[in-house]
Amino acid sequence: MKILLVIPPFTQINTPYPSVTQLAGFLKENNHQPLSLDLSIKVFLRIFSFAGLEKVFSKITSARLDENSLRLYSLKDLYITNVDKVIEFLQGKNPNLAYVLGQDGFLPQGESFSAEVDELKSFGELGIQDKAKYYCSMFIDDVAKFITKNVDSNFGLSRYAEKISVSLPNIDPLLKEIENSNSIVTEFIEEGFQKYLDNFNPDVIAFSVPFPGNLLAALLAAKYVKQNYTDKKIILGGGYINTELRKLKDYKIFDFIDFITYDDGELPLLKILENLKSDSSTPEWIRTLSPDNNIFPDLNDVKNIKHNELPAPDLTGIDPNEYISMSEMLNPMHRLWSDGYWNKLTAAHGCYWHKCSFCDTSLDYIKRYSPAKAKTIVDWMEKLIAESGRNSFHFTDEAAPPVLLREVAIEIMNRNLKVSWWGNIRYEKNFTPDLCKLLALSGCVAVSGGIEVADDRLLKLINKGVTVKQAAQVCANFIEAGIMTHAYLMFGFPTQIEQEIINSLEIVRQLTETGLITSAFWHRFSLTCHSPVYENLEKFKIKLLNKPENNFANNDLRHSDVTQLNYEKYSFGLNKALYNFMHGLCFDWNSHEWFDFKMPKTTIKKSLVKNILINRESTLDQNVKRVFWYGGTPVVIQNKKTATVIIHSANAAGEWETDFKTSGWIKKHFTQKGELDINILAETFPEDFSQFTQSEIWSDLRELGLICL
Repeated sequence: MKILLVIPPFTQINTPYPSVTQLAGFLKENNHQPLSLDLSIKVFLRIFSFAGLEKVFSKITSARLDENSLRLYSLKDLYITNVDKVIEFLQGKNPNLAYVLGQDGFLPQGESFSAEVDELKSFGELGIQDKAKYYCSMFIDDVAKFITKNVDSNFGLSRYAEKISVSLPNIDPLLKEIENSNSIVTEFIEEGFQKYLDNFNPDVIAFSVPFPGNLLAALLAAKYVKQNYTDKKIILGGGYINTELRKLKDYKIFDFIDFITYDDGELPLLKILENLKSDSSTPEWIRTLSPDNNIFPDLNDVKNIKHNELPAPDLTGIDPNEYISMSEMLNPMHRLWSDGYWNKLTAAHGCYWHKCSFCDTSLDYIKRYSPAKAKTIVDWMEKLIAESGRNSFHFTDEAAPPVLLREVAIEIMNRNLKVSWWGNIRYEKNFTPDLCKLLALSGCVAVSGGIEVADDRLLKLINKGVTVKQAAQVCANFIEAGIMTHAYLMFGFPTQIEQEIINSLEIVRQLTETGLITSAFWHRFSLTCHSPVYENLEKFKIKLLNKPENNFANNDLRHSDVTQLNYEKYSFGLNKALYNFMHGLCFDWNSHEWFDFKMPKTTIKKSLVKNILINRESTLDQNVKRVFWYGGTPVVIQNKKTATVIIHSANAAGEWETDFKTSGWIKKHFTQKGELDINILAETFPEDFSQFTQSEIWSDLRELGLICL
C-alpha cells in the first residue's frame, strides 16, 4: 500500500525529524510504498519566499503595529525582495552572496539585531560566511517575530500553537482553533499538502506528532484531507501521543483521524496496513486505538522489533538541499541544533541508565533498552551518506552508552569513513581521556548531557548516578580531546532551596569560565505522570494540585513542594547569566548579582572547579585491555650506536633516540593502523614492558595516536 508519512509544522528547519524516515525504511522493507513529507520545511519555504511575504504583509494594516513591527512593515519591500536570496544562501546554494549579505546596511535590521555583539571577536577579519549567516538568521527571526505578533500568534520557527496542546484537559480549545483557523499558515499547509495528495495519491496518511507544537498543524492537515479526500485513512502517532494521550477518553479527535498508535510505530503501522488490505471482520491490532474499537489498547504490549533488526532510515521524499542552516547564537556548540543538515540516527532504543527520577522511566521510549550493534549502525551511516550526500550525523539517543560508542568509533576507523557526528550521553566516568580521543578521531565533534541541578545532594535525590566532580572531570576529558560539551541544566527540582539555586549557578559559572562546558540550557523542572517523582510524592515532599484524570491530554502536573518557592522568578536571572557566560562575558560578576531581588551569596568556593581539575586522578594505563594505533608510520634512522625514531601525526611530531631493538619493535608494531594485541606488544618488547609504559616515549606515543582503553 502507498503511505504518506508526514511531519507537520513546525520542527527543525535545518534537518528532518527522524521518525518518518525510520518508519519509511521499515515499511519499504515490508513491501509497502512509503513517501516521507516534511511539511514543516515545505510550509516554512512557502512563507519565507517572495510570494509568501507578499501574502504576509497583505494581511497587515500599519495602524495597529508596535514600534518594532512598524519599522519592519515600513521596510517590507526590502524584506520581500531579499528573502529569496537569504534562503538561497542559508541553503548553501550561493556562498558568494555572503559578501553582500554580511554588509552592514544591506539587509534590513529589526529587533533581533539589537543584541550587542563583538563582531570582530565572533567573526574575525575573514569570517565572512559566518557573519552573513548570522545576519540572515536575524533577518529570518525578525520576520518570524513579526508574523507571531501581527499575523498568527501560534506561529514559531520550530513549533506551532505549542501552548494550546500541553496537557490539554479536553479537546475543545483545540477544536475552536481548528474551526476558526483561517491563517496563512493554514493556507500554506493545505497548498503544500494538496500537491502530494494529488501526485502520490496515498492510500494512507500517517502523521508523526513528536511535540505539542505539531498537534494543531497535524489536525488542520487531517481536516483538509477528510474534507477533500474522503477515501484516505489517517493515522496519528509520535512522541506527543505516546506521552500525553495514553488515557484518552475524548474521542472527538476521531472526527479528523481514523487510528491512533502508541509507542514504537513500526508494528502498529504494519498491522493497520495489513488489516486495511485484507478487510478482515476480526482484525488484530497492536497498540492501536480507533473509534470502531472501543477497547483501549494494551499499552504494555511488548511486541516490538529489536533495534538492531531495523533497517536503515529511508529518505525517499526528503530533499536535503531544501533545508537551511541558521546561526542565531554566536556559540559554537549551541549552533549545532540549527546549523547544517544532520542525518539523525539512534544507536540504542531507550536509556541504559533509566533511573533518573524526573524522567519518563515508565514509558517504552525510556525503559526498553535495545542497542544496535556497531556494524549495523555504521551500515546505516553509509546508506544515509549515499542517499543524502551528507557525512554528518546526530545520534538522538536518550543517552548513548560509552561502550557502544567505543565500538562505533572503532568501526568507523576500520572502514576509514570520514564523518562528523555528535549525540546525547551521560557524563559518566567510563568516558576516559583515551575513549574521548578515540571518539574525536572517529569524527565526534560534540556531546550533550545532563548536569541538571549541579548540586550533589539533589543529584543523589534525582538518582543521576553522576556527581559534580565526576561531571567536571568527564567534561574536561571531552574538551581536551577537542569535543565540545553541552549541559542540560535544571532548576526547581523538588526540595531545592534558594541557596542551592545560587550555588548551582556558581558551579555553572565556573564550568563555563574554565571552558569545561561550551554551552548549556536551563530547564525548569516539570513533573510528569510517568516519572518516579510522581510515583513517590512523599519522598520528594510535593503535593499534587491536579491529577492525571483529563479526558484528553495527561502529562505535566501542577504541584507544590515543601519549599513553597516560586521557582519561575529565578528563570530570568539564571538565563541572563548563562547567556553572558556562553558569550564569554561577565565571569567576574558574583552569582547573586544576576537577580533583581535579594539572593543569598554562594557558599561554593571560587576555586572549586579549578581544584577538581588540579586533583584529577590519572587514568593512564589503569586496567588497560585494548590498545589502538592511529598515528603516522614510524621512520627509523640507523646511527652508529643508536637509532632515531620519528613519527608524525596530523598536528604534531615525535623524535626519540633509542636502542636498535626498541626502534625495531616500534617500527614493527606501529606501522599498521588499528587495534594492536597488547599481549603481543608485552611479549615481544625487548625489555620490561611495564616500565616502558611509564617512559617518555610511551607518553609521547599517546599524544601521537596511541589509544589505551
